[in-house]
Amino acid sequence: MGKMTIEQMVTQLAGGMGISIQIFVVTLVFSLPLGLIVAFGRMSKNRLLQTIVKFYISVMRGTPLMLQLMVVYFGPYYLFGLKLGSGYRLWATFIGFVINYAAYFAEIYRSGIQSMPVGQYEAAQILGYGRCQTFFKIILPQVIKRILPSITNEVITLVKDTSLAFTLSVAEMFSIAKALAASQTNMMPFVAAGVFYYVFNLLVAVVMEWIEKKLNYYR
Repeated sequence: MGKMTIEQMVTQLAGGMGISIQIFVVTLVFSLPLGLIVAFGRMSKNRLLQTIVKFYISVMRGTPLMLQLMVVYFGPYYLFGLKLGSGYRLWATFIGFVINYAAYFAEIYRSGIQSMPVGQYEAAQILGYGRCQTFFKIILPQVIKRILPSITNEVITLVKDTSLAFTLSVAEMFSIAKALAASQTNMMPFVAAGVFYYVFNLLVAVVMEWIEKKLNYYR
């Protein structure tokens, strides 16, 4: 392969960035609400449910995401003999990322919910609010304000973790950068990929800071 121009290199990396953004968006859209559900299970008074959820969180946080992606992708074949084809690679990546990040978000939600004063619930009860109304109208908005810095850290980590999709041969940006670096025998694709990741994270940080300022009225 001949030497590529900077424009050609950036164009190919941009295509991979599109896949990275897909992984990022899908993970956030599904793991944030799933994390809240998992947090409820973690705080449940049902000992069996609480134990199952604690075990799930422990496994997700205690094993590498790369390994989890491989289990999600290869598991259906080795456990059930199902041949899902190469089209399943991206879906396996989505599933792996969602169940992993849901566990982290669950613990963040739990810490935020349990930090709320009991008086908030008692005051809402006096005002005639039901349990669901109390949580979603009074507690949750304040919890989100408290946990936003921790959520921001996880979201920034997610941007970088999208590179782990190369484990399943998903052509996200880092995979393309590696292939280009090998074919061009220079480091420029890695430098360009680093710039892409930095700009992406910078945009995420700006958006999260804007959201945090919008929630300042809960101070």
